[in-house]
Amino acid sequence: MTLPDPAAEMAATGTISATPPGAGEPAASPPAQRRLLPSMLVASLTLFATYGGLIAILLPSQIALLDPDDKVANLAIVTTTSFIFTLFAQPLAGAFSDRTRSRFGRRAPWMVMGALVGGILLFGMGSLQDVFWITVFWVVIQVALNFLQAPLTTITADRFPRSKRGGASAMIGLGTQLGMTVGVMIAAALGAQIGIGYSVFGVAIIVVTLLFVLLNHDWSSKHAAVAPFSWSAFFTGFWINPRRHPDFAWAFGARFLLILGYFVVAAYQLYLLTDYIGMSLAEAQGATLTLTLIPLIPTMAAILLSGWWSDRIGRRKVFIYVASAFMVVGLLMPILMPNMTGMIIMSVINGIGFGLYMSVDAALMTEVLPSEGTDAGKDLGILNVATNIPQAMSPGIAALIITSLGGYSMLFVFAIVFVILAAVATAPIKSVR
Repeated sequence: MTLPDPAAEMAATGTISATPPGAGEPAASPPAQRRLLPSMLVASLTLFATYGGLIAILLPSQIALLDPDDKVANLAIVTTTSFIFTLFAQPLAGAFSDRTRSRFGRRAPWMVMGALVGGILLFGMGSLQDVFWITVFWVVIQVALNFLQAPLTTITADRFPRSKRGGASAMIGLGTQLGMTVGVMIAAALGAQIGIGYSVFGVAIIVVTLLFVLLNHDWSSKHAAVAPFSWSAFFTGFWINPRRHPDFAWAFGARFLLILGYFVVAAYQLYLLTDYIGMSLAEAQGATLTLTLIPLIPTMAAILLSGWWSDRIGRRKVFIYVASAFMVVGLLMPILMPNMTGMIIMSVINGIGFGLYMSVDAALMTEVLPSEGTDAGKDLGILNVATNIPQAMSPGIAALIITSLGGYSMLFVFAIVFVILAAVATAPIKSVR
């Protein structure tokens, strides 16, 4: 893949310079070097392997073994509590990193801190035998990983021009998909040794993050001119007037709806296999790995093709519509075939659709920011709330649907409705084709 010419980028966007800023100038980051794309791939792979292994296997298995009768409610308690505490984590990390003065740049200090705190706490997670302490550790781990994810996400806007962000977003999307697969593989292999599983992910997240920041140096922001941080300005900054920035509002709403629809099923995949399909816990752990591996190649192809193709034709929205259609078809399969075959077909079709969506949507998000320069981290953090909130809400909503609104089959109906609504919400975006 050909990386952009820095001078051409600067002329095209006004945001990427070939030379470091001088003292008293706004903080900036260097143009992308060739190693940045593979580094982003590995970093996102490791981060999402951690998310995938923990969320799909280790945490629900730990809670199920602790109290099989109350596993649905207990999982909802843990994840919903973490949602409350992580609500502002990514925007806060983005706002702090936008204003960070350090010789290591704006993003690296927060990435390293998030990796160290989250990784170290993962070493102790597997020994916990009480829902309260599991919740406490899970909350801090999730906040820490969000402080890693927010600056990593912002690097796309920092170092790539708009014309190349589809390819950069494809690397993150590919890392996300591969990471979820690798994470489930590792977690399933260590399903009987939960403590070791947590520790493996803790080591990986620390080592890979340190290597990323060492290999991809940012420009120093030690003497940069940055706006002072204000708590009142931070919280009022969450209100981005939809009349002044309608595309930002629609993009936020569309992502929120689709992520909620997707994760209301994904969050309870292990329990879907045990309670809807009828497997034992050990069988379900192995089946989860199967459902992750089978769609891997077509999903990766979809991610790479959509990122490259959307850059080539200069369009984003059409890929989101196609992705939504794929997901609707996929989510219908377990309703029509409530068995492992239906789950496999859903996994393949849904995986292609979600891969198409996340690859292109990540690029679209960078093109609707109200403040692409100085507040890009904060603005992208707000958009990432549209990922975090529905993902964190999904276990609680799923638990309500399972226990009171029709059982496991209604999860798929709920997901279909929200994926369709997400496609509808994308249509009014005018600044992105």
